[in-house]
Amino acid sequence: MEKQNLILAFESSCDETSVAVIRDGHEILSNVIATQINSHKRFGGVVPEVASRHHIEQVTICIEDAMTEAAVTYDDLDAVAVTYGPGLVGALLVGVNAAKTVAYAHHLPLIPVNHMAGHIYAARFVKPFEFPLMALLVSGGHTELVYMQADGQFEIIGETRDDAAGEAYDKIGRVLGVPYPAGKVIDEMAHKGNDTFKFPRAMIDEDNYDFSFSGLKSAFINTVHHADQIGETLDKNDLAASFQASVVDVLTSKTLRVLKQYPVKQLILAGGVAANHGLRERLQEVLPKEFPNTDLVLAPLKLCGDNGAMIGAAGYVQYQHQQFGDATLNADPSLEFDWMPNMPH
Repeated sequence: MEKQNLILAFESSCDETSVAVIRDGHEILSNVIATQINSHKRFGGVVPEVASRHHIEQVTICIEDAMTEAAVTYDDLDAVAVTYGPGLVGALLVGVNAAKTVAYAHHLPLIPVNHMAGHIYAARFVKPFEFPLMALLVSGGHTELVYMQADGQFEIIGETRDDAAGEAYDKIGRVLGVPYPAGKVIDEMAHKGNDTFKFPRAMIDEDNYDFSFSGLKSAFINTVHHADQIGETLDKNDLAASFQASVVDVLTSKTLRVLKQYPVKQLILAGGVAANHGLRERLQEVLPKEFPNTDLVLAPLKLCGDNGAMIGAAGYVQYQHQQFGDATLNADPSLEFDWMPNMPH
C-alpha cells in the first residue's frame, strides 16, 4: 500500500483560527475552526489587534484538537502548510510562527500557501480539478476571476476595482441594522423580498472582466437615507433582495462573459460569498444552459469561510511540486496572484 500523505495546515488570516489534518490533499481527517465573530460583532467589523490576540490564545488549542481528532502523531506528518497572505499582518504572523515552530521542532517541510489559492482548493474536496478551469473567487476582501491552466497556476483575468462583494454586504448590513458579518442574514432576507428598487449593475456592459460594487453601495445608502429624511419606511427584505439581485447579476454576467473568451472544463465558485444561496442558485440555473460542457463545482458550504482544510488541499499541490518555505518565511498581507499576461489592469 502506497504511503499516505498527511499535512498539518494552519489558517489565521482574519478572524478564524483553524488547524486541519488533510490526507492526500483531498480527505479531511480534522478541521478545527475557532471563530471570533462574537468578539468583533460590537465593532461592526474585524479589529486587527483583537483578532491577533484571539489567534494567540486559540492556536495551540486548535493544534491539539486537530491532531487528536485526526488520531495522528507528529511522526505521521509529512509537512506543515500555512497561510502567509493576503490578510491582516498581525493575524497571519500567529499562524506563520506556529507553523514554523512545528515544522522546525519536528523536522518537517514548511509549505507557504496563498490564502486565495486555499479558497479555490476548498472545491477540491468535491471532486478532482480538470484543466483549464475558471474560478469565481468572492470573499470579504477579494472578488476576482482566476484562470488556471494547471494545478498551482493562477492568473487573474478580472477583479473588483473598489469594494469586494463581501465588503459591500457588510457595509449595507450596517445601514440595515444587520449584525456583522451581514452576508448570511442579507441572503436570507433577500429570499423573502423582491427586486423592487432596481439598483445599478455597475460595469455590466463594459467589455472587460472587472467588477465594481462601490456605486451599488452608494445607491443603496442614498436610497435608505432619502427615505429616512422624508419619513418613508422601506421594506428591508425588498432592499436586501434588490441589493443581492444587483450583486448576483454582475457576478454572473461577468463570469459568463469570461467563459465565452476562455472555454474551460470547470467553473469553481469559492470564497466566503460563495456560501450565498442566491449566487449558487443563479449559477446552477444559467451555467448548464449557456455552457453545457462546463462543470460547475461549488465549494462546500462549510468550507467557503476561512478554514485550515482548504490550506491543506492547496498545500498538497505545492508539496508535490516541492515548493517549500524556510525559517525566513514572513507574513505578506498584500500577497497577490499574477495577472494574466496581456490583460489590462
